[in-house]
Formats: sequence, structure tokens, C-alpha cells
Amino acid sequence: NFEDAEYTSARLKTQDKFEFTYGRVDVRAKLAGAGGTWPAIWMLGSNFPTVGWPKCGEIDIMEYVGNKPGIVQSAIHTPSSSGATVNVKSTSITDETSEFHVYSVIWSGDKISFLIDDEKFYTYEPDVKNESTWPFDASQFLILNVAMGGTLGGSIDPDFTESVMEIDYVRVYQ
Repeated sequence: NFEDAEYTSARLKTQDKFEFTYGRVDVRAKLAGAGGTWPAIWMLGSNFPTVGWPKCGEIDIMEYVGNKPGIVQSAIHTPSSSGATVNVKSTSITDETSEFHVYSVIWSGDKISFLIDDEKFYTYEPDVKNESTWPFDASQFLILNVAMGGTLGGSIDPDFTESVMEIDYVRVYQ
């Protein structure tokens, strides 16, 4: 019990420390798992404090839901796709909580591609690029977090005590 909450969560972010525009990000991770866990590796527009979300753009490199083992997803959030996420793709994975996998994004001025263990499974490449569909010409910062519950994480297993997202490395190539 912490500040009237049954669970705590954690995040690491590079906001105001490391921000970049375009490149490849590789994160080698072993995911937290259990009902209600919601580990994520994602990026948010550095202009978030001034323009807000979703206008700043969000790139979800990897999201996992402990209540849905064997599936990870990647998503894009923009003013044209926020709330009910439409720019999202899920893919199957095995041993995501017991073995390391490399979750990657390749971000250019034209498209954003998502990979697991160097296998591409989703590309976001809108036909029309404007403020509503493509806020991705500005810098972004990285966030690695494990949330508990919430709209995506869902119900927390009543027997849950703890879980860990283990990060081997984070690499950014430009």
C-alpha cells in the first residue's frame, strides 16, 4: 500500500536528457508478466509539454498485456488516431517473460516500422502526411515503464505480488 494505492509502477524516461529525430531504436528486454501488468517501450514527442497529447505524437515500440500472454503490439497515436487506437498491430511471441527479445522501431521521415528480433511485423506509412496523421518530424524521447491495471492492463490478478521488466540494453542508431 503506497499513497492509497495497492500497487506501484515504475518508468524510466529520457525527457530533457536525450531526445532525437529519426533513427532505429533496439531494446533487448525480458517482459514483466502476470495478470494486470502492462510493460511498455515507447516514445513521446518532446514538445508534449507545450502542445499536449496526441498532437505531440506517440510511438509505441512495444506494449504487452500480462492478461494476454503470447501477444505483443505496436501502435501509433496522432490527432487522427487517439483514444480508440486504429493504427496498431499485434503479433504472436513465445517466452516473452522468460527470455530476452529485441523490440525495435525504424523511424524515418516517410514511415515507421516495428520489429521483434529483427522481423518486421508492422509499418505505419499514411498516404497523407499532415499535422493530424504525421507529427513525427520533431524529436521524441524514450520511456520504458511497467504500469499496473488501467484500460489496457486490465484486471490485476488477486494473487499478484511483483513482476519485473528486465532490460539488457537500449540502443539508438542515427
